[in-house]
Amino acid sequence: PNSFIYYQPKDIVAGDFYWMHTTNEFVYLAAADCTGHGVPGAMISVVCSNALNRAVNEFNLTDTAHILNKTRELVIETFEKSNDEVKDGMDISLLKIPSNISQNSGEVKVEWTGANNSLWYILNNELIEIKADKQPVGKYSDAASFTTNSLTFNSTVSFYLFSDGYADQFSTNDKKMMKKKFKEVVLSIQNLSMQEQGKHLEKFHNDWKGVAEQTDDVLVIGVKL
Repeated sequence: PNSFIYYQPKDIVAGDFYWMHTTNEFVYLAAADCTGHGVPGAMISVVCSNALNRAVNEFNLTDTAHILNKTRELVIETFEKSNDEVKDGMDISLLKIPSNISQNSGEVKVEWTGANNSLWYILNNELIEIKADKQPVGKYSDAASFTTNSLTFNSTVSFYLFSDGYADQFSTNDKKMMKKKFKEVVLSIQNLSMQEQGKHLEKFHNDWKGVAEQTDDVLVIGVKL
């Protein structure tokens, strides 16, 4: 409940999508960015979303790296049915958190795996970044198994999952926001509730963009534990 999603497609349909899967034990959250935007991006997102669903529902995978490994296998398998060589795929930030977290539960253990998109979390007013594996979920010449990052927290922590669209936005005077500015904005709103943070990020993005064209699909997910 203590969360927000800021989702602003560049066109009517998008290559970015957010995804959630729940079990009795865990909640899985993902911010995904598929190749392209508009209709081509949306078509890829359908393939990638279906593959994610199959990885958890059909293959019953629970480890975040295993989920992305299987998703990649299924995405490649789907595209290999095409007469043309398809190298499309997605970048993704996938977070796994316990389903039942009470205020007195003590340690909270989470898992995270990223494909090209990193994870930010705020702990004691400090922003920490966990780097993603430098490979997409899709066909890639130097493909390797994805990495499971296991993290344990004893105090309140906020997580941010996102695609590259927010930081890649150009302003009216043709200045790109960049991740450094995006980080500054996230750090500056830590006194707000998660719902208010989402509204602030939307306003900042729109003010930055001004009358300039939207550069890409935008997706930011925030969740506080």
